[in-house]
Amino acid sequence: MSQYNLSGANGAGLTAQYYDLNEHDHPEGGSTQLGFWIYLMSDLLIFAMLFAAFAVLGGNYAAGPGPKDLFELPLVAFNTSMLLFSSITYGFAMIEMQKGRVGGVQFWLVVTALFGATFLGVELYEFSNLIHEGATPQRSAFLSAFFTLVGTHGLHVTFGLIWLGVLLVQLSQRGLEEANKRRLLCLSMFWHFLDVVWVGVFTFVYLMGVLR
Repeated sequence: MSQYNLSGANGAGLTAQYYDLNEHDHPEGGSTQLGFWIYLMSDLLIFAMLFAAFAVLGGNYAAGPGPKDLFELPLVAFNTSMLLFSSITYGFAMIEMQKGRVGGVQFWLVVTALFGATFLGVELYEFSNLIHEGATPQRSAFLSAFFTLVGTHGLHVTFGLIWLGVLLVQLSQRGLEEANKRRLLCLSMFWHFLDVVWVGVFTFVYLMGVLR
């Protein structure tokens, strides 16, 4: 709090007081990263429940097609490589950020977006083929659990691509300011989290399903 002495028309002394609303220093980015970690933990619980549901329902085919009849492992392996490559290219973007190169960050983010969009496109192609063959979510408990788990992951990738596009616009307007660096770091955690989840999906749903 600060004070100023003022003199009125009659000579009487007046004291004006005001409060500095920014008198305390706040750590940059600490609360943002903590909040985002909490979000990731809640998202992890959602996927854990979806994996648990698939573990219970994944063998209930209702006399319909099973994993061996539906899944094309070479196509799924290619799609997995697209997402893993996107994780590597995002890592290159973070290296460029540490060096302060805005152009390099933008380039690798665009490459990451291309890999992510390819992954999403292949997943939509797979869903379209399954539905065309009559393997809809209503066909069996196995297919309901499959579409819910894989579809939820795909929805997260979609949101990640939208976030990535917004970041590209912010980088072109404001460069590598501290706020954009925090956003890049949060998206990095989110993107790598999706990669880890997909490795679980590929192993538990596709690979073990075909080998069952």
